[in-house]
Amino acid sequence: MTSLPRDPQRSDGTSPSVAAQSALPPGDAAGGKALGLACAMGAFLFWGFAPIYFKAVSVASPLEVLSHRVVWTVVLLGGLLAALGRLGGIAVELRRPGRLKTYIACTLLISANWLTFIWAVSHDHLLQASLGYYINPLVTIGLGVIFLSERLNRWQITAVVLAAAGVAVLVVGYGEVPWVSLVLAFSFGFYSLLRKRAAVDPQIGLQIETMLMLLPALAYLVVLEGSGEGLFIAGGWSISLLLVASGFVTAAPLILFMHGANRLTLTTIGVMQYIAPSLHFVLAVAVYSETLGTGQLITFAAIWLGLACYTGDAMVRRRQAARSARSAAAAAAAIPPEAAE
Repeated sequence: MTSLPRDPQRSDGTSPSVAAQSALPPGDAAGGKALGLACAMGAFLFWGFAPIYFKAVSVASPLEVLSHRVVWTVVLLGGLLAALGRLGGIAVELRRPGRLKTYIACTLLISANWLTFIWAVSHDHLLQASLGYYINPLVTIGLGVIFLSERLNRWQITAVVLAAAGVAVLVVGYGEVPWVSLVLAFSFGFYSLLRKRAAVDPQIGLQIETMLMLLPALAYLVVLEGSGEGLFIAGGWSISLLLVASGFVTAAPLILFMHGANRLTLTTIGVMQYIAPSLHFVLAVAVYSETLGTGQLITFAAIWLGLACYTGDAMVRRRQAARSARSAAAAAAAIPPEAAE
């Protein structure tokens, strides 16, 4: 998955994506929103069903899968950027002061996130992965308070406390530390924080991050294939094609998400982000027969309640902001030009 896009406010209180839509004729605006919904839904469904792919390649080790994911993402995304004439943006981005350090940190975080998720799916811990991506928005809130000096209202505080209580129940009451969930939530939370502070372009950023991983990934694959333990050559054409497809599995939902996020409000995207972990939950229990114990059920219930508080509050505040913006615009339009001079 990817971090939610920044949605900076204009002087009139609306976001650029919303303002751009409002400037279009009604038919064009409706069409843009419909396309945005289709793209965003496609991205989240893609991420939600991704465990099926990673189960299919689980005959390979998680590190081998990760290495192929890096290599083929560089190839596919690099080709796309070249076709769009955007490869020059990589050099421009890396010449900016302090950028390389940011990208190295982002690379380490997203590598840990990807490897943990691949390991979780292949070792029947998809429920914990689902929990991690449910926790992630609440972790992001906490990081915003600590590192960006953001202030929480009572509903956001309630959401964070419920999530913490849910994890505490699992650890204290049942002696089970959901390390997969915590690694996924915090690695992606810090990754999103760094990207937000640096205002990183999603496509250029992912290309740079995977390029930084490319040499270690290639070196590992060469050694693995040379030792006869790699599956790309010895495993047959089916597993080879599946490993090559890892680039598509990584890049395709990102591109769909970007097109969707540019046409929808942040609130809509925020609600839709729960589609993927919900599908993970269903796959884990209904398809892969993972056990949902009492402790896990209590934890999920606490976090779902916290997310309901968080999402409901976000939707109310977004509506209030939109209503205030419309009122201000209407009031400004009602003032005669000579009175404003």
